[in-house]
Amino acid sequence: MGFSPSFSCSAIGALILGCLLLQASNSNAQLRPDFYFGTCPFVFDIIGNIIVDELQTDPRIAASLLRLHFHDCFVRGCDASILLDNSTSFRTEKDAAPNANSARGFNVIDRMKVALERACPGRVSCADILTIASQISVLLSGGPWWPVPLGRRDSVEAFFALANTALPSPFFNLTQLKTAFADVGLNRTSDLVALSGGHTFGRAQCQFVTPRLYNFNGTNSPDPSLNPTYLVELRRLCPQNGNGTVLVNFDVVTPDAFDSQYYTNLRNGKGLIQSDQELFSTPGADTIPLVNQYSSDMSVFFRAFIDAMIRMGNLRPLTGTQGEIRQNCRVVNPRIRVVENDDGVVSSI
Repeated sequence: MGFSPSFSCSAIGALILGCLLLQASNSNAQLRPDFYFGTCPFVFDIIGNIIVDELQTDPRIAASLLRLHFHDCFVRGCDASILLDNSTSFRTEKDAAPNANSARGFNVIDRMKVALERACPGRVSCADILTIASQISVLLSGGPWWPVPLGRRDSVEAFFALANTALPSPFFNLTQLKTAFADVGLNRTSDLVALSGGHTFGRAQCQFVTPRLYNFNGTNSPDPSLNPTYLVELRRLCPQNGNGTVLVNFDVVTPDAFDSQYYTNLRNGKGLIQSDQELFSTPGADTIPLVNQYSSDMSVFFRAFIDAMIRMGNLRPLTGTQGEIRQNCRVVNPRIRVVENDDGVVSSI
């Protein structure tokens, strides 16, 4: 099912907290689902309520929040570095090619952080906000729930150069995709295929689609893997030399629902971007059986997606005394320095 305005967020909070009590004993020592039970017990309700509110006017936001988490974790781990604005010390990842004029939802994360700082100041990291927001976004869109391991802390720097190279491109072939995933530690075929299923909802800009419609790999012809009927429709939506920022649904059938339709689309030659269709149309690929399996049985996809999301969320987290818990997700906390003047008076600056 897709998002319904009548969905009760308090019911979400009760469901998540109840399930977390059952799962807490199975978590690892560093990150654990019950991390905020004592320090910020309403964290799921606060984040969930804001997503529900945003969905009333922006049906894209659930997919956008999931994408933010993905783009964060692929660059030096899940540390909220993607949320940092430019500073005198580093350039923001928001300016990197995979994110510029594309990554969105930062204002929604800001809303969540403000609300959480009121409820439990200095407790919930921006990295965990991204992680929880992505899980609730999937749940609200008809997808599965999973016990999110928590306890991450926030980076004190951003990684512009790495963001330009580490994030998978929509123009990647299968070999390049596998390399990008393996480079961050997601080296199982199921990681790639299941996480790509995040494109079962959301939108993409025409600029990421147009090359395969008119000049695929410099051939002056369309991508031969495209369904001919779908090609005609995409050319209508994304004309040659047209506006590259026009949005197109990843999933033409259930565009705002988190389901397994994405994989059925791939089997029908209706993957929107090249890197998606490569999973099914690369001859002899080991990804093809998984596409078929996830298309045929949504519960199998959901289980694989949960497993891959937890693995991705565990990529190089900052924990303990590493990093910090930002007061504002866009900037590093002010540093307090103790100084002593000539008269022996000690002050903080």
